[in-house]
Amino acid sequence: MKEKKFDGVIFDVDGTLWNSTDIVAAAWTEYLKNEEHIDIEVTSERLQSLFGKLLSDIAAVIFADYPKEEQLRLVDACCEAEHRALEKECAPLYEDLEEALKQLSARYTLFIVSNCEAGYIETFLKATGFDPYFTGHLCPGDTGNAKAENILQVVRENDLKAPIYVGDTLGDFNACEKAGVPFIFASYGFGRVENPYAVIRKPMDLLDIL
Repeated sequence: MKEKKFDGVIFDVDGTLWNSTDIVAAAWTEYLKNEEHIDIEVTSERLQSLFGKLLSDIAAVIFADYPKEEQLRLVDACCEAEHRALEKECAPLYEDLEEALKQLSARYTLFIVSNCEAGYIETFLKATGFDPYFTGHLCPGDTGNAKAENILQVVRENDLKAPIYVGDTLGDFNACEKAGVPFIFASYGFGRVENPYAVIRKPMDLLDIL
């Protein structure tokens, strides 16, 4: 068996574990049209360009014509709608994800840190049934902190000596740089990153790296 270099693997969600953008876009558009009577079409392509950012920043782009307080109210309501939609229909998972998590969790402690709203990671775990593979998770909705600080909190609270982070955007990479945690780039996701620690083209590739 390969000697372990790391003792914990921290994952992003969107673009790394699953691609929820089609379901989320439809849920947001439907909610805005039917409940708020707002004619804004939220597309999956637009969400892919925004995922990884803080929710308040996403709201500022999509609801740019509204005051900040209203932006936050609308995006919170949209998120509640997306949670309901994702609980009804699990978003597409990346290739052989469960098998990768099963094998990884036998050797490492696994975590999730994402720049999402409170409840989103729980929705992912409920929809997929993957809760047994993960030791814990954090997001800005839980702590009020951005990704770098949440990565550091997971590292500190779980006494990790050699963690690594798996994500798919430049924002993920920058957070890891700030936190001092090596970054593995999921090239099948939504972003582009130069000079990561390693690159994977599917989740199972992690088993060859770690």
